[in-house]
Amino acid sequence: MSSIRFIMVGGFLGAGKTTTIARLARAYQQQGLKVGIVTNDQATDLVDTHTLRSQGFQVGEVAGACFCCNFNELTHATDQLQCDDKPDVILAEPVGSCTDLVATVVRPLMQLFGDRFDVAPYGVILKPSHGRRILKGDPKAGFSPKAAYIFKKQLEEADFVLLNRADELSEQELEELTRLVASEAPNVPLLRISAKTGDGFDAFLELLDQRGEFGRRILEMDYDVYAEGEAELGWLNMSLTATAEVEFDLDALVLDIVNRLQTSLANATAETAHLKAIGLSDGAHAVANLVSSDTSAELSLPSEHKTKAAELVVNARVAIDPAQLQTLVESAVEQACEHHGAKTEVRQTQAFRPGRPVPTHRITEVG
Repeated sequence: MSSIRFIMVGGFLGAGKTTTIARLARAYQQQGLKVGIVTNDQATDLVDTHTLRSQGFQVGEVAGACFCCNFNELTHATDQLQCDDKPDVILAEPVGSCTDLVATVVRPLMQLFGDRFDVAPYGVILKPSHGRRILKGDPKAGFSPKAAYIFKKQLEEADFVLLNRADELSEQELEELTRLVASEAPNVPLLRISAKTGDGFDAFLELLDQRGEFGRRILEMDYDVYAEGEAELGWLNMSLTATAEVEFDLDALVLDIVNRLQTSLANATAETAHLKAIGLSDGAHAVANLVSSDTSAELSLPSEHKTKAAELVVNARVAIDPAQLQTLVESAVEQACEHHGAKTEVRQTQAFRPGRPVPTHRITEVG
């Protein structure tokens, strides 16, 4: 059995991992390679999974815990993809609030499953909006030092860092972020990219194709701080159906939900790590995102579709109590749907704080 190239791309919540993974998948497909994708979340009903599947990709999902704490489910998901589609490349997207992934995912795959996986260098996407504030030590960064600890550790263990959204930043902003990353994670290569436009992706692919001494940056971790930092985030996944007697604009609805949530969360002085909403109807799909409190909501995947019925999924990762987050999400969804003439039927809502990470494996030897 030939080994599968395993590529994991990390980064904080809202960094652009899903858009990056989708562009990578298309690039490998253009090379004639078969691609499988594995997404990851602390709960079911993940917008990322729906988004990638709606674009025609073969996607497995590890739900209920991060890759590190559900390692056996990760290898099971890759086995299932291999049985179904025999991919040459597997792209893995870990939970955005996770770190220590070199010791708990990369090294175990290399040392325990080296005959099955050819593991690529581990890249981490830098999120400019929160990155600048956190790395500068801004007291208005929006997250506590414990949550910022996770962000910084993600950069520290990377084989290389991807500065995403480079096309949206000035040269001065790019230079400032480059200096901040170099100070926080010395000797870690940094590449400027745009997951949206594809700028920098040729160099990105060259990095991923390298073999050698990668996956060796083992972190010194304080798991108490790590656990407390994750637990500061309210986590919500909601799935529902919206129906109306008159057609509504699917793009306008999902964007309206996210815009209303941005307003209500700002009024609650709650920092947004990431909000996503997807609408699915008759093969069409619309996705809206908000990646921080000080940026604008955007329609990242327009559908240009009108319908009388749609399946909606909302994911929210916010520094707020989960019960309060659920109340705000339910209100925003109901008001947005009512504004567009639709009634809602909620199928499932999960609102919680992530539990303490307990890795299946933690391999610190790099010999």
